[in-house]
Amino acid sequence: MRRIALKRIYEPATSKDGARVLVDRLWPRGMSKANVRIDLWLRDIAPWTSLRNWVNHDPARWKTFCRRYGAELKKKPHLLAMLRERARNEPIMLLYSAREVRFSQAVALRMVLMKISVRRARA
Repeated sequence: MRRIALKRIYEPATSKDGARVLVDRLWPRGMSKANVRIDLWLRDIAPWTSLRNWVNHDPARWKTFCRRYGAELKKKPHLLAMLRERARNEPIMLLYSAREVRFSQAVALRMVLMKISVRRARA
């Protein structure tokens, strides 16, 4: 599923973005809801607050975070299915507010979505 891309919400929207889905639990600091172009705010797909606070963007905790977040996402199959279906029909841009993209939950979410789609394609 190559139609899932990532972008920091502070970057301007473009016509190539497709459906813009904010995947943070909290609204991004300094952003006015009236001035941000998003198609969907999927806050319930974000990691639980305790996990988000635990990882605290620490690269040393990244692998454990991905494993724990993946376990959380297994409890939200309807949200994953909705994103997969949307990605089949149009490109989607997962929006996040973290400064460091490598350790953003959006990266972990995209990995989960890509892994699921690969497994289903093999079935």
